[in-house]
Amino acid sequence: MDILGISCFYHDSAACFVRDGKIIAAAQEERFTRKKHDPRFPKNAINYCLEEAGIQIQDLDYLTYYDKPLLTFERLLMSYLTVAPKGLKSWLEAMPLWLGKKLYIPKVISKETGYEGDILFTEHHEAHQASAFYPSPFNEAAILTVDGVGEWATASYGIGKGKDLIMLKELHFPDSLGLLYSAFTYFTGFKVNSGEYKLMGLAPYGTPKYKDMILSELIDLKEDGSLRLNLLYFDFLGGLKMTNNRFAELFGGPPREPETDITQREMDIAASIQTVAEEAVLRMANHVYRETQQKYLCLAGGVALNCVANSRLLRETPFDDIWIQPAAGDAGGALGAALCVWHRFLCNDRDNNTGHDTQQGSYLGPSFSAQTVEDFLSTNNYVYHHLDSEKRARTIAELISEGKIIGHMSGRMEFGPRALGARSIIGDARRQDTQTVMNLKIKYRESFRPFAPSVLEEKASEYFETDRPSPYMLLVSNVREERRLPQPSKDGLPMMKRLKVKRSDIPAITHLDYSARLQTVNKKDKPDYHEIITEFEKLTGCAVIVNTSFNVRGEPIICTPEDAYRCFMRTEMDVLVIEDFIIFKEEQPTWKEEGDWRSELELD
Repeated sequence: MDILGISCFYHDSAACFVRDGKIIAAAQEERFTRKKHDPRFPKNAINYCLEEAGIQIQDLDYLTYYDKPLLTFERLLMSYLTVAPKGLKSWLEAMPLWLGKKLYIPKVISKETGYEGDILFTEHHEAHQASAFYPSPFNEAAILTVDGVGEWATASYGIGKGKDLIMLKELHFPDSLGLLYSAFTYFTGFKVNSGEYKLMGLAPYGTPKYKDMILSELIDLKEDGSLRLNLLYFDFLGGLKMTNNRFAELFGGPPREPETDITQREMDIAASIQTVAEEAVLRMANHVYRETQQKYLCLAGGVALNCVANSRLLRETPFDDIWIQPAAGDAGGALGAALCVWHRFLCNDRDNNTGHDTQQGSYLGPSFSAQTVEDFLSTNNYVYHHLDSEKRARTIAELISEGKIIGHMSGRMEFGPRALGARSIIGDARRQDTQTVMNLKIKYRESFRPFAPSVLEEKASEYFETDRPSPYMLLVSNVREERRLPQPSKDGLPMMKRLKVKRSDIPAITHLDYSARLQTVNKKDKPDYHEIITEFEKLTGCAVIVNTSFNVRGEPIICTPEDAYRCFMRTEMDVLVIEDFIIFKEEQPTWKEEGDWRSELELD
């Protein structure tokens, strides 16, 4: 039974192919088009999924879409009528896309793919709940989904039991924790639906001095985690911005202009809204526990990518364990929609007794054969060397230990926003300058942003205060007390000076508050990456390396060998490894670029 799920037209369009309940392939459209967060119809992602499955579009048994467009249109219509005539400009901008595409999904699918069969639709939060529960390691669990908005719902909870999803309650638009967090993302000068993780990373530099004001003026946060927004301060109902002048007056001035200096105000705002978001998520989760009495919790929706909130939820709620969908945002809706058809529509049983999830490490994207890679390199006259498979890991580990920054492309591409060793830039976590070099000379991004550690799963507790795996980089853990170094008082110390203070014996991945967004690596899901870190430990005594996504700011994570080489040559990376081939920067022909490529990127 072959099922294709798709999500598109909002942000992070994607496709997922499921065969007899097993996830065969999944990918975001952005990886193929090279347009970050591409919302367009995922034609390339669909073609990849079908190719991976070895079938044609007409061979599908079912095709399903992750949203109900008529319900979403109803919400937009009602919202505009509520504020009319104020929202006329926004309405005129939105309507061509709705009347041209979004209301006619079956026609769009038929036109783009030639598919002539019936098309099924799930509700947005139903797809999120399915993506959270069905691949999880639990046979029974509570489910909590929180995002900006899908149709009318902005948060929902329910119970998963075997093949069944029991949807219990929803919070409705315009009251939305996701939209609240995005409003602050906009106000601090970052891009909505893209820069929220920057706001989270900025929070430790500030103090939550605005928390009480947010709770008294902007939202009414209830004990069960539900909330009401004070719409006097927001402009997203009918305007083209997230916040208005009243909001700016509350915080002592206009929004920060993108790309300008970050001031202490922005740091304190980030700390304040992060604290409020964590409190809201904790209240929601505690309410879900009281209502369901389940031992386990599954999470999805864009807010589930807030790994700081996730970690507090794990520590401070009664749930024994949690599982978070790695592609928690809209991309994961394609996966959830496909699994919904298999389990809910077709009533196929689900019985996962392995104790492991069925997400397969989220390595669900394209891979490239050794012959394909070699043909690409030799055709373009790039200088490369073969890596003996038995010496591959040792060679890479030695280069990392020498301070080299390495682009690493190996196996199937990751599904979701995190690079997990298949499309990663890796470096030495022990070196104090690694963070600065990676941020400024390779990623071309803000210097305050922390990097994540990849650590051997079996050694994680030796470095971090953790007692469980974190394979998808969706939890934070503090560096162990004995590895920390004392810090000077932060009062009056500028951000750039605070950045340069060494905080632990693995400084490149230790954030200002001693936290790290952790990826634990195991042999089963990614044996070649596990072997690199193992060899690095043999050489250095350290089982931790730096892992950041293989891209530059404003560009999606790389997909193909061509993407990898181009990114390698555009930056100051030292070495590129593609499968069993190694490329050294100093041996390459001069890279010629037409125009200023960085100006063409859509900065997030």
